[in-house]
Amino acid sequence: MSRLVIVANRVPNPRDRGATAGGLAVALKDALARREAMWFGWSGHTAEATATTPTLATRGRLTYATLDLGREDYRRYYQGFANASLWPTLHYRLGLSQFSREDYAGYRTVNAAFAVALAPLLRPDDMVWAHDFHVIPLGAELRRQGVRHRLGFFLHVPFPPHALFCALPRGEELIADLAAYDVIGVQTEDDATHLRAGLVAAGHAEAAARVAAFPIGIEAESFTRAAEKAAAGAETARFRQSLVGRTLVMGVDRLDYTKGLPHRFAGYAKLLARFKSHHQQVTYLQVAPVSRGDVAQYRSLRRELDEWAGRINGQYADPDWMPLRYMTRAVARNTLAGFMRLARVGLVTPLRDGMNLVAKEYVAAQNPEDPGVLVLSRFAGAAPQLDGALLLNPLDPDEIAEALDAALTMPLEERVARWRSMEGPVREAGAKAWCRDFLSTLEGSPAAIAA
Repeated sequence: MSRLVIVANRVPNPRDRGATAGGLAVALKDALARREAMWFGWSGHTAEATATTPTLATRGRLTYATLDLGREDYRRYYQGFANASLWPTLHYRLGLSQFSREDYAGYRTVNAAFAVALAPLLRPDDMVWAHDFHVIPLGAELRRQGVRHRLGFFLHVPFPPHALFCALPRGEELIADLAAYDVIGVQTEDDATHLRAGLVAAGHAEAAARVAAFPIGIEAESFTRAAEKAAAGAETARFRQSLVGRTLVMGVDRLDYTKGLPHRFAGYAKLLARFKSHHQQVTYLQVAPVSRGDVAQYRSLRRELDEWAGRINGQYADPDWMPLRYMTRAVARNTLAGFMRLARVGLVTPLRDGMNLVAKEYVAAQNPEDPGVLVLSRFAGAAPQLDGALLLNPLDPDEIAEALDAALTMPLEERVARWRSMEGPVREAGAKAWCRDFLSTLEGSPAAIAA
C-alpha cells in the first residue's frame, strides 16, 4: 500500500488525541491508521521568514512535516487572501470579500514554498491528498516541481456558481490550478455542478470530468458511545440540574459569519415574542468558540452577538430563568456529545455550509427511545441527507421561530420517525466511507497529469 501524504494549511499537534483533535484529524483517523502516512503543512508558528526545510517528527507510522511561516507571508496568505478573500467568496458572501494583489501574491508564494519543501520528501509511490481552499494552487506548483504522483484535492467548504466565484479577482486562475489534480472532491452535487461549469468555462473540460461529490461524514457509532457515556457523567448531570426541568435547545458552531448566528438569535427572540407558552419552559445554549479573533469582521460579529444575548436576556429573563446561555470558549467534544443527547432541539442554521458535521453529530447523539428534533438550514450541505430535519431558510427569523415551536411541541411518535429516517444515512455515510471512497478513486485514477 502506497504512503499517503496529507497536505493541509495546519498540521495537527502530535500530542492531540480524541476530544482535543481537530475536525480533519478526526475525519482522517481511519485512513491514517491503515497505512504509512505523512502530514505536511504549516506548523502554526511564525518567524522572520518562511522556512525552506520542514521540521520532521515521527509518531509510529505517521510523520509530521511542518514549516514555520514568515510573519508577512502568514498575514498575506492566511489572514489576507485565504480568509478575507476566498472564505467569504466560497460561502456566497462576495460583498464581504476584500481583495488585494499583495495578499494574492502572498497566497501564491506560500503555496509555492509548500511545493518546493514537499517535493523532495516524496517517495516514488506516494499519493498526495491536499485539503481545502488554503492550498488550491499546490497541485499546479507541485507539477512545476516535476512531481508526477497522483494528486487529490478535497474542498471542505461550498463552491459557488461560476459567475459568483469569478467575480473574485484571479478566480479563473485558481480554477485553472485545480486542473492539476487527478481527483477533485467536493461535498455536494451542487458544489460539483458549479465547479465543473467553472472548469469548462476556463477551458478545462477534461478536468471537469475529474470532479465528484464525496460527502464527508462522522463515525457515528463512536460518537453515540461518547454521548451515552458523557450523558451519564458528572458534567452533564450538573448541567441537567441547572436546567431545573426546562427543555434544552442547543447550537454548536465556530464564531463565524457564515453560521447565521445573529439570524439565529433573532429567531429565538421571535420565538419568545410570538410563542409565550415557552417562557420559563425553554433554555437555549449556544456554544460558539472564538475563531479568527484577529480579523475585524469577526470582532464585529462577536460584539453583535454580545448585544443580542444581552437584549434577549434583558427583555425576557426572570430572576430564576435565563432564556439564553451563550459561551465563546471551547467545550470538549465528548462533553458536547453529552449535552447534545440531553437537548430536545439541535439548532443548526448556517447561511451556507460545505457539509456541517454538527448536524450529523446531533443525530448520532440522540436516545433512540426519546430523540430530539434537528432544526436545519436548507443551505447546509448535510440537508439532502437529513430529510427528517425541520428544514428552513436561515435568513427568516420568523421561520426559525416557527420551526423551534414545532420542534418543542412535536409528539414523541413523530420525533422517533424523523430521527429514524436520518439515523441510517448518518451511520452509513461515515468518515471511513468518505476516506475509502476518495482514496479508492484516487488510486484508480489515470497516470498523473503532465505539467
